Amino acid sequence: MKHGICFIFSLLFSSVLCAQNPTTDEQLAAQYYQNKEYAKAVVYYEKLYDKKPIELYYNYYLSCLLELKEYKDAEKMVKKHIKKTNEELKFYVDLGVIYASGGDENKCKAEWDGAIKKLKENQQQIFDLANQFLKIKQYDYALATYEKGEKLIKTYPFNFEIANVYMLKGDVQRMIEKLLDVLAISDAYLDGVQNTLQPNFGTDADAKKNEIIRTELLKRIQKYPDKNVFSELLVWMLLQQRDFDAALTQVKALDKRNKEDGYRVFNLGKICASNENYDVAAKCFQYLIAKGNNYGYYIDSRMELLNVMYKKITSQNSYTAQELTTLEKDYESTINELGRFSSTVTIIKDLAHLQAFYLHKTDEALKLLDDALELPGISETLLAQCKLERGDILLMMGEVWESSITYSQVEKAFKNDIIGQEAKYRNAKLSYFIADFKWAQAQLDVLKGATTKLIANDAMDLSLMISDNLAIDTNPEPLAIFARADLLEFQNKDSLAGITLDSLEKNYPGHSLSDDILYKRYSINYKKKKYSECALYLESIIHNHDDDLLGDDATFKLAELYEYKLNDKEKAKEFYQQLITKHPDSLYTVEARKRFRKLRGDTVN
Repeated sequence: MKHGICFIFSLLFSSVLCAQNPTTDEQLAAQYYQNKEYAKAVVYYEKLYDKKPIELYYNYYLSCLLELKEYKDAEKMVKKHIKKTNEELKFYVDLGVIYASGGDENKCKAEWDGAIKKLKENQQQIFDLANQFLKIKQYDYALATYEKGEKLIKTYPFNFEIANVYMLKGDVQRMIEKLLDVLAISDAYLDGVQNTLQPNFGTDADAKKNEIIRTELLKRIQKYPDKNVFSELLVWMLLQQRDFDAALTQVKALDKRNKEDGYRVFNLGKICASNENYDVAAKCFQYLIAKGNNYGYYIDSRMELLNVMYKKITSQNSYTAQELTTLEKDYESTINELGRFSSTVTIIKDLAHLQAFYLHKTDEALKLLDDALELPGISETLLAQCKLERGDILLMMGEVWESSITYSQVEKAFKNDIIGQEAKYRNAKLSYFIADFKWAQAQLDVLKGATTKLIANDAMDLSLMISDNLAIDTNPEPLAIFARADLLEFQNKDSLAGITLDSLEKNYPGHSLSDDILYKRYSINYKKKKYSECALYLESIIHNHDDDLLGDDATFKLAELYEYKLNDKEKAKEFYQQLITKHPDSLYTVEARKRFRKLRGDTVN
């Protein structure tokens, strides 16, 4: 036990005053205390405490006496306060502090041990005494308090409190053991355990601590084979660590052991797909498909597997013609097996997109969609989604007016809905693609008030880009060339888009579209996963066009690129901070601040 525990008190009360309109005595007391003029402060705090023996004045008064080493006066005051508070046990801790500060360790120990012995079957009393020990970092005494509480109150497990003390002591093994033991009492504590363990995962995870958690969980899975909660916690932990393969092993074991219908495996597949781990997602759905077509998740798994394989192949941007053809056949065989009806229209639509945008079978894709639109029982929303896809394919084929008519049908049918606003945006963008800038801008200006933030922001960005470039240059040709490149990228003709941008830069060097050209090159290269080139284009925007419309976009995307693709957290931090400082009004600022704080190590809710 160390002397000098008294300094802790000075940390607790440095700036708090009791009343909203402090008296002169309170002001002088606080001023002297803050200036460390304890001999003067103690006079006023004694006076304030005598008038009103509240805990605020008591703490300041005691702190002054300890700083002045007036241990006898401090002892006398605390003993009086204990009587006034009906023997409130936490103040015996203060008495022990006085004895320890005066060098009498034995009397200190006697007071603290005595306080623990006096504990009754009172949960709040136990918490108060333990917290008082924690304030002065007497962790063993806090532990002894909670352990006595466990004996006195059988209906409340003190596992979380005890685990917290072990954490403060640096005893990771016992902390985790105590934390996991509470799940043997009841599954209801799972959320609490997860919340306590959550900080152990992420970019700054402690590998040793996580290995202890995994080991202890595996022990309990063997010890309590009938309790799913330990396996569920292990799956949760593995997902936090993004160890999807190991999570699948555990989920399959749960599914088999409990003779379940596969819902855990299906949900895991969806989680893996959303995290772009397509290989494990595919294993999840293949496992369920192998159970046979009598299982409830068979049809959904067939459809999800197609979706996963589609995303895996197309997101790589390094796919082969053979891979695309194989995927097309998988779609066709699944549709033939399941049949063409309302529930399979989603995968029919996806197949049409694959054929049009990747296999360049636009006629086949269009027929597929047209046939799907004739099927009975399709929801109005799904029907609209198919029509939007049809409009995209027509635009892909160069059938501009047919495409516009199709978008307009959806817009009219869903005038006040999100999907109707999406149709209006696509129609406006079509006008932009064909260089009808005045009409495009009129539609975009209406969409600035769209229900969804994404559509509103996209509309605003495109509208500003058009107006800015036409305001500076009365010649619309450069913008028309850029719009053509934009359309080529939409059509997945990235090489032609690049050539068109080269032509624009050659014929109109130094044009106001320079930042847009750089950003478009970034977009094209990002699809090809050429992240180093992406960084160069974004940095060029920041260095040469930071005050233009795309300055904040480029800064945020560059920070994101460094954080998630180039694995340079310090660089990511630098650019998030740059966005916060230079673009405080940006739509990205709130998210940038959150990510910056997380990378810095702050606790982010």
